[in-house]
Amino acid sequence: MKTCGITAEYNPFHNGHAYHIKKSRELTGCDAVIAVMSGNFVQRGEPALIDKWKRAEAAIRGGADIVIELPFLSSVQSASVFAAKSVEYLKMAKADWISFGSECGNLENLQDIADTSVNPDHIKMLLDEGMSYPRAYSLLTRQMMPNDLLAVSYLKEMKNTGITPVIVQRTSEYLSEEMHPYASAAAVRKAVSKGADISHATPMAETINNSFCVLPEMYYPYLRTLLLTETRQQLQRYFLNAEGIEKVLTENAMHESSWEGFLNACTSYRYTASRIRRTCLQIMCHVTRDEAGQIASEPAVLRILALNDTGRKWLKERKTEDPDFPAAARFAELPEHRREAEYRAAMLYASVLPEEQREQVIKKEIRGSLYITD
Repeated sequence: MKTCGITAEYNPFHNGHAYHIKKSRELTGCDAVIAVMSGNFVQRGEPALIDKWKRAEAAIRGGADIVIELPFLSSVQSASVFAAKSVEYLKMAKADWISFGSECGNLENLQDIADTSVNPDHIKMLLDEGMSYPRAYSLLTRQMMPNDLLAVSYLKEMKNTGITPVIVQRTSEYLSEEMHPYASAAAVRKAVSKGADISHATPMAETINNSFCVLPEMYYPYLRTLLLTETRQQLQRYFLNAEGIEKVLTENAMHESSWEGFLNACTSYRYTASRIRRTCLQIMCHVTRDEAGQIASEPAVLRILALNDTGRKWLKERKTEDPDFPAAARFAELPEHRREAEYRAAMLYASVLPEEQREQVIKKEIRGSLYITD
């Protein structure tokens, strides 16, 4: 089976995502679409609005055939790490194409940037210092849009893999905060926080309206307690803690009573808001640098969150070709240290939910993949 891979967060899954999947099928003629998706926490270091199981189901019903979870530690890092791990997993899955969204829609320009030695995480900083690549539209405007930044990261990681890149152009309208049929995930999340109607923008509207939606500020009381009760030496052990960032966190936790105030106080040229969020998330999940190293040393395994009949056919074909194909349909099949970190992340995510939903999320974490039928 010919397969097209997509990396996503689906936070939440919306009409634009469904269009991306449909367009990717048209452009590639693939037999199956594989989505590698962030779990309960996303790349910016924030909790997903809705848990990963509901988002995975929505992705299958929206056109994907298999949803594979991007591991917790991979999904909550910089754009370059997020892209590298996503491509690694799609390469393991034997994807023939990888499709991604792009604001500029010009693969040649994006490839020009990807062919340089510049780390995509540093592009914005270098632009501010005057560096330019004249063939790239984004650099002419001294601004690089989010999907294009990720696209460059994907293209860098796809070199010499044999995987063909495919881009689907995003419209400028999707960046608007106004609600319309192709509103962005950020616009949908903002509308949810205001109690606005989202039914015309996402097939998850009913699910979202009937669920307890998770917001970053819900975790601040717990985070603040940790920052004010653990020693600086204890905080320094956690993954992503470096360069004295724990001092900034503890000093601001002492004086800031709200998550928004805390985040704004901690953010600076040295520490971006995303860096602060990701670091705080590792503290709340108690992931140490040693543990992160142990997880990195374990064999990579494709954890399948959800699939349909086509996905089952794909999985059977892969296992027939390779009996040792590294796919896990059950939680117990994951390597030990990754399993422990994923479980703690699920416990943290569920901690702010009403008791019934909390229990459901935790139970789902240790169960098998979702099989979605029409």
